[in-house]
Amino acid sequence: MKKSLLAFTLLPYFIFAQETPKLTDEMAIKLSEKPLHCINQEYPNKTAHIINNANEVPLTPKDLHPSFYGCFDWHSSVHGHWMLVRLLKTKPNLSVAKDIENILDNSFKKENLQTEADYFTKYQLTTTFERTYGWAWLLKLDEELTTWNHPKAKIWHQNLKPLTDKILNSWKAYLPKQTYPNRTGVHPNTAFAMAFAIDWARANKDSGFENQLIEKAKYFYLKDEKTPAYLEPDGSDFFSPSLEIADLMRRVLPQKDFVQWLNKFYEKRSLENIEKIPVVSDLSDYQTVHLVGLSFSKAWCMKGIAKSLPDNHLLRKDFQKTATVFLNNGLPLLFQGNYGGDHWLASFAVYALED
Repeated sequence: MKKSLLAFTLLPYFIFAQETPKLTDEMAIKLSEKPLHCINQEYPNKTAHIINNANEVPLTPKDLHPSFYGCFDWHSSVHGHWMLVRLLKTKPNLSVAKDIENILDNSFKKENLQTEADYFTKYQLTTTFERTYGWAWLLKLDEELTTWNHPKAKIWHQNLKPLTDKILNSWKAYLPKQTYPNRTGVHPNTAFAMAFAIDWARANKDSGFENQLIEKAKYFYLKDEKTPAYLEPDGSDFFSPSLEIADLMRRVLPQKDFVQWLNKFYEKRSLENIEKIPVVSDLSDYQTVHLVGLSFSKAWCMKGIAKSLPDNHLLRKDFQKTATVFLNNGLPLLFQGNYGGDHWLASFAVYALED
């Protein structure tokens, strides 16, 4: 009843709003409740750990991942931490700021993060763990700390470094061997991960990694035309495969080249389809609720693409307007579900609300 009431009180701000929603302090506090609650919640949990022998059977999520054991799965915990860092960085005067800081202090303990880094070599078959979705969010978290000139951020960033380095080295080794991209609407999506990786590389001035990513992005997607986005989405998508590609290519190509590429990439029926609101039939279903996240990821892609287009391009205003529609659709749904959405959707919302 409480969740339904909250959603009802928020409806006027979202469903009937004509303006783009903003990440106000009030909204930030409401959203922060989600990761603040789940970061230290160990169960239910989907570890994704491959058990190699009987000795590993008793290991709990917290044994395996002392920093990122909560929020149902490792990657959701990581982007929940990113969200809290982002809020503390951009809104330091929130009433929950001290709660956020305490959570981060605990998660970013040096010894815990060293254990997280060691996980990738301590056990067998861990080289593919969270490749590349979780890797991307870890780099986004590190990027947030790298670009924050704050005493705490510097400590947390340094403590995170062994894990960041481990994932970075794994990605640099994997990328030359990745023959084909994953064009899915869920975790393995290649374009999403590469976009975040490019952001990290530029923030950290790692030109070698940046160039490696740019060349691979062109190899994967530069020749794409008439993308079949009229077939989107699949039943549990939280990404639009086509929009994730476009959001990556805007980072890779100069504006003129990007416009030429984009004009060939989308046909009318595909554009019409990706602008449709996802139908979410059951918010309590852990897979179906992914479609709420689809509204948020579409919004952030469309906002980014629109900013990369010249003022006179027809899609600029169209994508800006449609992004607002997706945000107004997704935000009230975020507060109506259960732990299937609570453990991850808030961070998607915060990223989508960024200017």
